[in-house]
Amino acid sequence: MKRNVVIMGAAGRDFHNFLTYFKPRSDVRVVAFTAEQIPGIADRVFPAELAGPDYPNGIPIHPEDWLVELIEALDVDDVCLAYSDLSNQQVMEKAALILSQGANFLLLGARDTCVQSKKPVVAITAVRTGCGKSQTARAIGEILRRGDRRVVAIRHSMPYGHDLVPEACQRFADPSDFRVNNTTIEEEEEYQPWLDHGFVVYSGFDYHTIVARAEAEADILIFDGGNNDLPMVAPDVMITVVDPHRVGHESLYYPGLSNLLAADAVVINKVDSAAPDDVEQLAANVRRLNPEAAVIRATSELVIDRPELITGKRCLVIGDGPTLTHGGMKFGAGTLAVQRHGGELVDPRSGLVGSIAEVFGKYPHLESELPAMGYGPEQIAELEETVNKVSCDVVIDGSPANLGRVMKIAKPVVNVDYELGEAATRELERLLSERGLS
Repeated sequence: MKRNVVIMGAAGRDFHNFLTYFKPRSDVRVVAFTAEQIPGIADRVFPAELAGPDYPNGIPIHPEDWLVELIEALDVDDVCLAYSDLSNQQVMEKAALILSQGANFLLLGARDTCVQSKKPVVAITAVRTGCGKSQTARAIGEILRRGDRRVVAIRHSMPYGHDLVPEACQRFADPSDFRVNNTTIEEEEEYQPWLDHGFVVYSGFDYHTIVARAEAEADILIFDGGNNDLPMVAPDVMITVVDPHRVGHESLYYPGLSNLLAADAVVINKVDSAAPDDVEQLAANVRRLNPEAAVIRATSELVIDRPELITGKRCLVIGDGPTLTHGGMKFGAGTLAVQRHGGELVDPRSGLVGSIAEVFGKYPHLESELPAMGYGPEQIAELEETVNKVSCDVVIDGSPANLGRVMKIAKPVVNVDYELGEAATRELERLLSERGLS
């Protein structure tokens, strides 16, 4: 008799785990996915075209709030947790709830879920979302490209649309691909910087197909992780980024600690904006947890296109959505730019509308930065209305998405980004050279 399984997810890792681990098995039947963390991703169906002949009607996706009822109604044997950036306490609370209903609680590791590539793979992961994975990944891309290697990035899964079939494997080489693929702001935040640097980036959730297509145009693949999730492609070199603004989180969040323990190298990012004592404490924690890993200290260099517009002005700062929401950060690059150039931070809460107001209710730590929430056209419109309602002189776009492309902003916009510091880049180059990759 087949065991009935529910996969708890947040659009991405859940679908990947299904395709790599559950779909090939004849002794299980996935009866439902649940969805959490990302708005608007429940009440969908994982399509039959991708689920296979054992699932002629596809697989329903329900809100995670329904989990207890689903366990009883569907006679569920096993519940698999398949999303990231949860505190260890949250993971065990979910496990306790599931065990109290008589079902088993399941976590899957890399051996059963990582796709193997024929080409070398460098994976960049983190202990929390917002540590600075992507700037580290791009720096590695530049290093490898200088060695005349064809480099292609593979991004962590973000299938947020309602038609999942075309989202299984996506290729981005130009901003026009955003329109073709109906991307959200959250997706564009991750892809746009790669395009700005002239790289092709793949995403989706069918990583067997993604890897095969990326291999055809690459000598080396870079896996650019999402949240603090495990890699979905088996790495030859694994680099984990940690954040001195959140000392202690490196051992308190799932599955970030696993990334730290598995790392070949650990990048302590943002050392230029963090307290020196916090940097030293974090370095000691890293050495205790993974004494074999190389430890690299990195500055996050601000890149500001029009800093003169900040000085003496009232500034509304928009930051990276996931970093500010479930990542738990109160500020990012935009706030640092305003502080450096003598601007005044404006409270965004004066203009909140619709789902953007709900975000501030859900994440009470938010204060002076507005998360760039845009998981669909309606929410993008609400974000635009919020931005234009706030009384300010200039808007600081500290998200990586280039919001001026997707919204009509009535005030001047200053774009702010991070790039990895030169000293850390040189150390990464030495590391990759020692591994025969540069």
